[in-house]
Amino acid sequence: MAATPENQRDIAGIVDAARTIEGDGLEIRRAFPNADLDMVDPFLLLDHMGPMAISANPSGGVPDHPHRGFETVTYLLDGAIEHRDSAGNVGLISPGDVQWMTAGAGIIHSEMLDTDFFSAGGALHGTQLWVNLPGQDKMMAPRYQPLPAANIPTARDLDGKVSVRVIAGAALGVQAAVETVTPISYLHYSIAPGGSTYQPIPPGHNAFAYLLEGTATAGSAQRPIHDGQLVLFAPDGEGVSLAVPTTAVGAAQILLLTGRPINEPVARYGPFVMNTQTEIRQAIRDYQTGQFLP
Repeated sequence: MAATPENQRDIAGIVDAARTIEGDGLEIRRAFPNADLDMVDPFLLLDHMGPMAISANPSGGVPDHPHRGFETVTYLLDGAIEHRDSAGNVGLISPGDVQWMTAGAGIIHSEMLDTDFFSAGGALHGTQLWVNLPGQDKMMAPRYQPLPAANIPTARDLDGKVSVRVIAGAALGVQAAVETVTPISYLHYSIAPGGSTYQPIPPGHNAFAYLLEGTATAGSAQRPIHDGQLVLFAPDGEGVSLAVPTTAVGAAQILLLTGRPINEPVARYGPFVMNTQTEIRQAIRDYQTGQFLP
């Protein structure tokens, strides 16, 4: 068992993800924004796609759509998705891969299920995270960072019951390679029954955990959580604890995210996230007049 310092964060709330449909019929669970939680600054959205069985079909996914003012982080656990964007980037996202796209001043992209995968069918499972950009960076040049599974470092604790994929930030002595605009940590923990971990949180960062699979407990009070639930941690404290009871059927898959809040006004309209409604109207005009294209 990992040591748990006394000065850890309390749980501020537990939120159930809301089921909805996105794009061309993809079933998702939206951890936020929903009726119970609008955002966790600097995070704007977390969608949990699947796990679901995809039957053979000629097409599917999320067709061309624009973004401005934030970053999208797509993390695939099962299946295959093809990314294309107006900057000319093309990439296949396979199990374990991450696609980190900074929309900045504006980009148009699609996330369609890979032709071979969709024609054969199979399991689909993944997440998409939206990370806000501060006002000074909202009009930066778009950027695309593909992170193949092999390039995402993994660490394991001494008893072998806890492993973590370090997508951004650091955990168990391992540092991620990705370059982020807004300082965040993005950690995927796999905790076997009887395992526990304590993750330090940078001072001033907001933090939440989302359970992808299984059952677990969070915080010093060991509050039980199950798949599809988000745990929001209070702002005070040096870290958070996660554990899986010895009676659990299998390992829990948990995303733990922390980020330094931007503390700026947020104006949203669909795929545009700016600071003011005037900037939103400008984004719409720019998109309609083709300014998002090279």
